[in-house]
Amino acid sequence: MEDKEVQPLIERMDYLVNRVSIDFHRYLFGKIKWKNRLVGIKGGRGTGKTTLLRQHVREAFGGVGEKAMYVSLDDLWFSRNSLIDLADWHRKRGGTHLFIDEVHYLKPWQTYIKNLADFFPDLSVGYTGSSMLKIDYGGADISRRQIVYDLNGLSFREYLAFEGIKNFATLGVDEILRSHREVAREITHGISILKHFRDYLSSGYYPFYREDRESFHARLQSVVNQVLEVDLPTIEEFAPATVFKAKKMLAILADSVPQTPKMAVLYRELETDRNQGLKILKALARSGLLGLLSTEKVSLKDMSRPDKIYLDNTNLMYALSGEVDTGCRRETFFLNQLRASGHDVTYPKNGDFLVDGKHLFEVGGSGKGFSQIKDVPDSYVAADDIEVGIGNKIPLWLFGFLY
Repeated sequence: MEDKEVQPLIERMDYLVNRVSIDFHRYLFGKIKWKNRLVGIKGGRGTGKTTLLRQHVREAFGGVGEKAMYVSLDDLWFSRNSLIDLADWHRKRGGTHLFIDEVHYLKPWQTYIKNLADFFPDLSVGYTGSSMLKIDYGGADISRRQIVYDLNGLSFREYLAFEGIKNFATLGVDEILRSHREVAREITHGISILKHFRDYLSSGYYPFYREDRESFHARLQSVVNQVLEVDLPTIEEFAPATVFKAKKMLAILADSVPQTPKMAVLYRELETDRNQGLKILKALARSGLLGLLSTEKVSLKDMSRPDKIYLDNTNLMYALSGEVDTGCRRETFFLNQLRASGHDVTYPKNGDFLVDGKHLFEVGGSGKGFSQIKDVPDSYVAADDIEVGIGNKIPLWLFGFLY
């Protein structure tokens, strides 16, 4: 590969890296162990993977140069050129790091990543890809050779920092349960927390809301369409007819969540069988569009049917639902933030959510009582529309400080 062939790509990529803002960093930025030879970052569309990768290249290496190269695989350059040849060119000129954006545009992407690790042992590789990537599937198993991180959308805590309101520390669940009253008083001092919380629920989960808040929901609809029309065919290899069924399923669920689904009825409405219907449902969940809740702790891969279905986050509710139900919005926020911060959440016999197998929660408004969980130990109410809680009634917004 000649230098003149690579130069236009380098110039484009260096321009993109050097124009990225470094004023705000996502929660994951300081947690990534970049010294590992192989690092993957997964996440739904619009959550900020590209920004995070470019920020690292800019701050750690000063941009694209002799040591580090950043490339995005949706660049047309790769329609005529090989990533492996580029890596070889980079290594021969003293390159030590290769950062690859949108790895799912390569098929089979696992084989390419494995080849990079095998052929260039002195080259460190970092890549981003869709949350739908199946790291431990396929013939080229690379799951044991890398560290993979999941990037979720903005937490409510991050949103406050992103808005320039204040940068707060993260809180653990145990800290919230133990000291929520004192913590909430400190956070709400001088801040209209409930106003900011309402804004966040509507349009604060995806960082790109800052680019144009007025058209945010329309743009989010476009992101959803990209997931359905590009990611599902590319990553899941869905045929056009299956993509159509996925769109129909999402539309049906968006207007009726949360629900304890009668799966047979749903599959009949989609004119599909159980196997294909469950495959579509799991793909929508992996893509970051749905949140599936089960009575037992089980991986998405092994789930036979969900016991309750939500949209993944509240911003999607505003973008996709004809009318946003207040109770559903509250539950969606709670489930999303607890799962994004790494907690196990299941569907209990009594109450709304069981967290880590021990903390039982009811989610509701300021007047929500304990009647449904009054005799259950370690039970709590996550209450909306209150700034400061009391006893086992905790402000709902405070669970947005977990990451």
